[in-house]
Amino acid sequence: MKIIIAGAGEVGYHLAKLLSYESQDITLIDCDKENLEYADAHLDIRVIKGDATSITVLKDARVATADLVITVTSSETTNITICVLAKQLGCKRTIARISNTEFIDNQEELKFSDLGIDELISPEKLAAAEIKLLLDQSAFNDSYEFEDGALTMVGTILQRTAPFVGKSVKEAASIFPELHFVPIAIQRFGTQYTLIPRGDTLFKEGDQVYFIISKEGVEELYKLIGKQREDIKNVMILGGSKIGLKTSRDLCKNRFNVKLIEKDKSKAFELADELPNALIIHGDGRNVELLEEEGVYDMDAFIAVTGNSETNIMSCLVAKSKSIRKTIALVENMDYFQLSQSIGIDTLINKKLLAANNIFRHIRKGDVVDMTRLNNMNSELLEFVVKPTSRVCDKKIKDLDFPRSAIIGGVIREGEGLIALGDFHIKSGDRVVVCSLPQSINKVERMFL
Repeated sequence: MKIIIAGAGEVGYHLAKLLSYESQDITLIDCDKENLEYADAHLDIRVIKGDATSITVLKDARVATADLVITVTSSETTNITICVLAKQLGCKRTIARISNTEFIDNQEELKFSDLGIDELISPEKLAAAEIKLLLDQSAFNDSYEFEDGALTMVGTILQRTAPFVGKSVKEAASIFPELHFVPIAIQRFGTQYTLIPRGDTLFKEGDQVYFIISKEGVEELYKLIGKQREDIKNVMILGGSKIGLKTSRDLCKNRFNVKLIEKDKSKAFELADELPNALIIHGDGRNVELLEEEGVYDMDAFIAVTGNSETNIMSCLVAKSKSIRKTIALVENMDYFQLSQSIGIDTLINKKLLAANNIFRHIRKGDVVDMTRLNNMNSELLEFVVKPTSRVCDKKIKDLDFPRSAIIGGVIREGEGLIALGDFHIKSGDRVVVCSLPQSINKVERMFL
């Protein structure tokens, strides 16, 4: 695919990096010479210095023959303008990054597609949704929903006390007569190696294991990992950023008790007006005495979403030392993901990774309707729609020539999530969730064309 990316900031560079690994034809446009020089030196892509709202610059980037234009500059008005121009100049598909989540909430009414914008992406909205889901699934350190929760991906670290540590996948499955979950990926403790589990694969202490679960499988999985479901109601949020505001608003709507700490006094007053159901505290969240005065001991979860990754990590560590069950930190540095297990924070989230995952499905072959990458693991989760012409259509899973480094996690049929084992018969219209390592993605894609 020929892809043009406008904006060489963190999201734009990260996208260009991921897409260049896929051997796509990438053109990166930005006004900042320094950003472009770094990208040009480190990635196998074409760079153009200039304003992407310029028709001359877009024509220089050969926008008329582009399959996809992705606009991720810091200005949403610029991003929208570029998409409109690109579509008028012949680009097949456009995606705009925006910060005003009202645009997404009202996109059917506003009909952005008529303007030439096919998709709107809000990293802040994605991050807030991720936080909400993590709080709902309190025992897990990573989660992702397919089709409004028909199937859910969850990740957890296996403790020594988990009943199935030392057992094989097949032995663990035999505990439950009707299976409502299936393991899809394992990372052994202290390694960066991702393993696609098979029946004889052993679960070990310290494994980071990812499962696909149906709605009925949540309670079963809690039993299997040896943890209890704990309701989270009291939440402390550090930082009144866009993510902090969006998360607080969403949690208040769902009747969480929210305390938000903001360092800037004028911003704290603004937040108090916007969040009447939350308690806004003006102060420095790095101050341990302040946290204790504001009842950090009584909190079920602590979420740090300031603009400083190190502040977020350190404040979460302080919160963890006060026996808070769930800690979530927003980080910008991708390298921090490798440290999340060892430093003791439950979950790290990254805006650019969430945005990149959301955009990535548009460059996959086959009818990919959803996609995510597993945090700090070399694998992808993709949701394909089965067509009558697909090679998997009207076949049992056990009869498919499916690669060993990929696994079908589940199937959504008529809105119902199903755990699909070997005898499951795939039909046209099914939505199949697949976990795959990079070396098998092309083969998997071809099976759903």
